[in-house]
This record gives sequence, C-alpha cells and structure tokens, in this order.
Amino acid sequence: MCCACRRCCGRRVRPPGWSIYRDAELELPQRAKLFDEISAALPGYDGFFCPTSRGALFDGDAAIVAEFGLATFARKSHSIVAQALDFVHGSFSADGWGEHPRPRNAHCIRLFSHERARAVTIAHMHGLRDPSGKGDTAQREQQALALAGLIGRIWPGDEGLVVCGDLNVLPDSATFKILARLGLSDSSPETALSTREPPTI
Repeated sequence: MCCACRRCCGRRVRPPGWSIYRDAELELPQRAKLFDEISAALPGYDGFFCPTSRGALFDGDAAIVAEFGLATFARKSHSIVAQALDFVHGSFSADGWGEHPRPRNAHCIRLFSHERARAVTIAHMHGLRDPSGKGDTAQREQQALALAGLIGRIWPGDEGLVVCGDLNVLPDSATFKILARLGLSDSSPETALSTREPPTI
C-alpha cells in the first residue's frame, strides 16, 4: 500500500498543473490532479480516493471545483480481503471545505500476500488540523477512538497491523495511548518508541 503524499489528494477534471488553495490569508499551491498523477506513476497499484469535502481551488481568479481526502494505493499482486472507510470527525461536506476543524476520514484495508501466505492490516488517516495548534482536544481524542474502532472492524487481532498518516498531534498526545491499546508502538523518528519491526508483506 502507498499513501499519497500528505494523505490528501485533489481531484478535478482539468489539464495537469498547479492551483491555489485559499483559506483566509493563507495561500498554498496544490497539484491540480494529484491522484491521477500518482495513479499514472504506479501502474501496478489499484488506487482508491476517499473524499472528505468538495470545495474550490483557484487558477488565478477562476474557481475550480475539487475534492479533498485520502488516497490509498494497493499493489495489484496482493488481494484486498477486507476494508473499511468512515469519518473519524464530522461528515462529508459537499458545499465547501467548512470551518476548522474540518471533516476527516480514515481508510483501513486488510491485504493478503500470496507470496508470503499471510495478511496484514493497514490503516491511515490525515488528522484534524486546528489553527490553534496540535495539542490534545476532546475532538482529537474522539478522532483517535473512532480510528481504533474502524481498525477493530477489520483487524482480526492476531496478525500484523500498521497505522500511519499525518496525525497532526504532538509526540505526547493521548492519541498514541489509545492506539497502544491495539498493541501498537510509535515508530516515528521524533519519538523512537518502536519495539518491533513492521510486518513485511
């Protein structure tokens, strides 16, 4: 599986190139057809785009309708034997990006490797962005609980589990304590808490 860049993708029906995301005084360049570009670069993978919201990007002063969300890419040589997709905060916004913190979803898949005759479960999300910072909030705690619940729908508990993404939290966040209940340990270079090697599949 490959998670697209920051686990967020824009998709629109226009020639490839750059567009601009605007939020108050903030302007950020965005690839106009990132999902399509990654799909073309990974011909041996199946791609899934899971939108959280639909809003406007800009090409100069012209508004372009785009979707924001997660992308998952799974190698075609592996079988997807189970998957779950759901919102961990809010619900789909069809009329703009919405107020912060904006809707967020998570995608969880269980992949079977025929070469190794075993499966692994992989989940990812792009966590809540709060303009006030990355400290713990009640909404971030609920997000972590929702992610753990989503994983519980798919993961049988007796095989490899990988959870990844841009969680948008600090290293001492309660999010990691909630995920630790699943037997996970943090393997980020900032905290270096991992005690196990990730499963190979």
